[in-house]
Amino acid sequence: MLDTPGRIQHFTLTAHGIEGETIGARFNISFFKEGIVRVQVTRNSSFSPNPYSVILSPQLSRFGFSENADFIFLSSTMMDVRIQKVNLAVTFMDKRGLILSEDDPNFGIAWQGTEVSNYRKLQPWEKFIGLGEKTGALNRWGQAYTNWNTDHFGYDNNADPLYMSVPFFIGLHHGTCYGTFFDNTHKSVFNFGASNNKYSYFSAEDGDLDYYFIHEHTVPDTISSYTALTGRLEMPPLWSLGFQQCRYSYYPDRDVIRLAETFRDKDIPCDVIYLDIHYMENYKVFTFDGENFPDPAGLIRRLKEIGFKLVVILDPGIKVESGYSPFEEGKTRGLFLKYPDGTDYEGNVWPGWCTFPDFTNPETRQWWAEKMAFYTDLGVDGFWTDMNEPASWGQHTPNLVQFDFEGEQVSHRKGRNVYGMQMARSTQEGAKKGRANKRPFVLTRAGFAGIQRSAAVWTGDNLANDDHMLLGIRLVNSLGLSGVPFAGYDIGGFVGHTPPSLFARWMSIAAFAPLCRSHSMINSTSSEPWSFGEEVEEICRNYIKLRYKLLPLFYSAFYKAHTTGLPVAKSLAIDYPFDEKIYLPSYENEFLCCDTLLIIPVVSFKDVTKGYLPEGTWYYFFNDSPHAGSQEVFLDCPLNYLPVFVKGGAILTLQDSVDHTGTSKKDYLYIHVYKGAGVSRQLHYEDSGEGDQDGAFLKREFILDSENLMFTMGTAEGEFNSQYATLVVFFHGFDAKSARVNGSIHPLEHQDVSFLKKISNFDPLPSGKHPNHFCKKVPYFSVENSKNQIDIQLMK
Repeated sequence: MLDTPGRIQHFTLTAHGIEGETIGARFNISFFKEGIVRVQVTRNSSFSPNPYSVILSPQLSRFGFSENADFIFLSSTMMDVRIQKVNLAVTFMDKRGLILSEDDPNFGIAWQGTEVSNYRKLQPWEKFIGLGEKTGALNRWGQAYTNWNTDHFGYDNNADPLYMSVPFFIGLHHGTCYGTFFDNTHKSVFNFGASNNKYSYFSAEDGDLDYYFIHEHTVPDTISSYTALTGRLEMPPLWSLGFQQCRYSYYPDRDVIRLAETFRDKDIPCDVIYLDIHYMENYKVFTFDGENFPDPAGLIRRLKEIGFKLVVILDPGIKVESGYSPFEEGKTRGLFLKYPDGTDYEGNVWPGWCTFPDFTNPETRQWWAEKMAFYTDLGVDGFWTDMNEPASWGQHTPNLVQFDFEGEQVSHRKGRNVYGMQMARSTQEGAKKGRANKRPFVLTRAGFAGIQRSAAVWTGDNLANDDHMLLGIRLVNSLGLSGVPFAGYDIGGFVGHTPPSLFARWMSIAAFAPLCRSHSMINSTSSEPWSFGEEVEEICRNYIKLRYKLLPLFYSAFYKAHTTGLPVAKSLAIDYPFDEKIYLPSYENEFLCCDTLLIIPVVSFKDVTKGYLPEGTWYYFFNDSPHAGSQEVFLDCPLNYLPVFVKGGAILTLQDSVDHTGTSKKDYLYIHVYKGAGVSRQLHYEDSGEGDQDGAFLKREFILDSENLMFTMGTAEGEFNSQYATLVVFFHGFDAKSARVNGSIHPLEHQDVSFLKKISNFDPLPSGKHPNHFCKKVPYFSVENSKNQIDIQLMK
């Protein structure tokens, strides 16, 4: 039986919109901002919203209103909303009158049993992007997806659902865009025209129809509006942007020290080592195994001496064991998930039978945060929350299990999808309490909309093959489209044995990912950069060093993500949403790193590939050869050279490579500018990299006017003193012999620039040919760094 709201019986104006009742439902439609409208519909006497995702209150109190016999009309400066009085069907239009999204007039809002749905007409040539951690193509059209956080070990290329749910997507058609965030935590389905040619729809198995409709002029602005609703990441510690090494598992402690020393001995930069579940005593959280880790504090001190941070895994399962204090405390205080009769729910996982903290209970979150002093007092730097879907053997938590849900008392059906998010939140709070004046780092597997406020994300138990390497890129790009900018994948693949060429290629791609972490499972190929022979070791060293050179650019990109919500790794659909080429299977994996580096991923067994260059001018990163945009190009891609291009007009900031981010040797900031068209800008950002994110900072805008041969380094803002004593500006694509610097004329020097070192000739012979590229005779100028504006006028 299909139920609809029926005709509106009465409504009243509110401060932000309208509220009222139909024959069969209550509704509230309100403007949050000029470009954000919230639609709430329920058959119950009151609404039951999700208390965890949205942090923004309604901001707009002035809006247009009118009505006639058939419709109610609301308007802002960004869009118009038409509400049909029969069945509450909603149509969203831009200010030109173009329909952005339109409910079916007869059953746009409908119930079948407890399931609530919103059916919308498919627009001509409509594309759908985003929806978080979802497999499949960049364009979601013709597919359907389920949001239900699931422990999916070794998932395949089309598996669904996975570990995390972000029910937000962006629609594209007729040169414009809109976003929809369905704020319902029950299991939900998004159908983008799968098995029909008439509708797209989203539905939840229970709860309210509660969604936010967003309209901005561009995809970047749409993402920024969504993250204004659900929050943005805090500035991460600088060390978390460095290379991270993980394995299931490193033990005993002497192997961890040997691992750290090997990185330093082999001159491979690294900042982070992880401990997986074998560091614990019988897999019990808040313990160290006394035999394999007899002195964890001493281990951590030694790691810090040579520049390493330690991250430990945290699983939510609390072993049912008399005398185990976390179990005894949680049971006594009633902090665990329960059955309706009040007894604790128990599930079988790594330690055996376990109870599970109810992270939707504020008291439980506070308790967990306090328990984390066990780790922070030892000096642990970061935390890795795993198995937090929550996972247990059998993968089928009974739906009658009860969650506190901020006092609402709901079932597993409503509480599951936010469990991992609230565990990450509690872990972040504990890290802040225990590490005063230091930024927390939390990495999570599960989450829901808003997870970006609390944690970075990795894409779970991936496979060691080329298809999964490319899939991981799409997953991270999709998370970026969905407001989660700090994400990555297990380099090399977690499950299976990684061939050397695959590891080398994967590392070259991951050097440009927001999170750069290598990981592999027990009884599989080790994932250290030196585990695949000398040739692969050199390739990995080259790309990891390149990442450390690019850290000033990455850090500024993370600051932009912190302030705008925009991703560090950008699907081409963000900047080129109406270029049909970017949605083709051959090109949908391409992405922009830090806005201006075009990364063209390629499988490990190809030496030649085809890439697509969007509009503009592009320079091959490693030798400066220019290419026109809006064309497909054939590219050589030997194992030591991933196809990477720089956008004309780009301003790249680099430093010398360092062993780890804590080193103080940062004498030079290298600024590489690339001739383009018009005026381009780049914000450079610095701070301590570790302390209070609201503390001292330095911000400086770099401006390139390519046509007038002018480069300006604006006056630096903030009280932080730059770490770089000298600025060295390289001019790529410019034909200049001298420059007027703040009025004085100086000759330009010229230098060959190499971003990667030449690969050695090995004996026996290497497995492939390794060319050596460099940018020839690039003009440059050096100037002492100061906070004053510096103008450089190039002269031919």
